[in-house]
Amino acid sequence: MQFGTFYQLPCATDQSPLQRYEDTFMQIQHADSLGLDVAWLAELHFFPTFSIMPSPLLVASALAQRTRRIRLGIAVNLLPLHNPLRNAEDAATLDILSNGRLEYGVGRGAIPLHFAGYNVALEESRERFLEALDVVLLAWTTDSFTHEGKYYQYRDVQVVPKPLQKPHPPIRMACNSAESFQLAGERGWRIFSSSVIVPVQRLQHDITTYNILLSEHGTPRGGDEVALMVPIYVAPSMSRAREHPEASIMHYFRTLRDMYNTRQVQEHARLPRTQELLERLENMTY
Repeated sequence: MQFGTFYQLPCATDQSPLQRYEDTFMQIQHADSLGLDVAWLAELHFFPTFSIMPSPLLVASALAQRTRRIRLGIAVNLLPLHNPLRNAEDAATLDILSNGRLEYGVGRGAIPLHFAGYNVALEESRERFLEALDVVLLAWTTDSFTHEGKYYQYRDVQVVPKPLQKPHPPIRMACNSAESFQLAGERGWRIFSSSVIVPVQRLQHDITTYNILLSEHGTPRGGDEVALMVPIYVAPSMSRAREHPEASIMHYFRTLRDMYNTRQVQEHARLPRTQELLERLENMTY
C-alpha cells in the first residue's frame, strides 16, 4: 500500500493566493522529506473558495524543482476542456522536468460550471474524453501521426518531447460512476476515486466490478490499480478527531453545493448525475 496527499487549494476571501500556493508547496516538500509516495493536484476552475488551481501541470512543474523523490500526480486532467495535443506536450515536458515522476490522471469532469465556462457541452464529455486520450497516447508513442476525429483533427504532427517514462507515464482515470469503473476495467487503466463523492457501499461494489473486468481482460496487475481519496484528521482522541474538523468538512460540502447552484449551471441541473449529487449535498449532515 502507498500513501499520498491530495490538494484542491481553496482560497478564502481573506487569504492570499500567493500564500496559499507557498503553504501548499511547503507541505508537499515536507511530505517528500517524510517519504510519502505521491502528491495529487486537482484541476478546478472558476470558483475560488473551492479551488484556485486551474493548471495542475504548471504547479507540478514548479514542485518538480522543489522535491526529489515524491511522485507528482494530476487528479485529474479534465481532457474534454482542452486541446489534447497541447496537454500531451505539457505533460511530457513535466515528466522530463521531474525525472520521470509524473502520474497522469485523466477524467471527463462532472462540474457543470467548468463546461459552461469553457463553452463545451457537458453531454459531449464522454466522447471528447475518449478521443482526447487516444490523441495523447498517439502523441506519446508514435514518431508522428494523423488523426481525423469528431472533435479533433491533426495532420502529420510530430509531438516532442516524448515522456521520460516508457512507453508513457502511468495513466489513472477518475471514476465516480458505475459507467466509468466499467470503462476503466475494460481498458485496463488504473483508477482514482473518492469516498467523499461516492458512497462507501457503492464504491465497494464498483471496485469489485472493476477488478473482475481487469481479470476478464487479462490486464497485468501490479497492486496499485486503485487509488482512493479518504479524508483523514489526526488528533489525540476520537472525540477531538470528530469535533475539530466538523466546521471545515461542512464548509467543504456547502461550497461544493454552492458551486453546483450557480446561475451558469442551472440548465444542467436536470441531468441525472447532477441532480443526484445536488440532493445528497442538500441533505448532508455531519
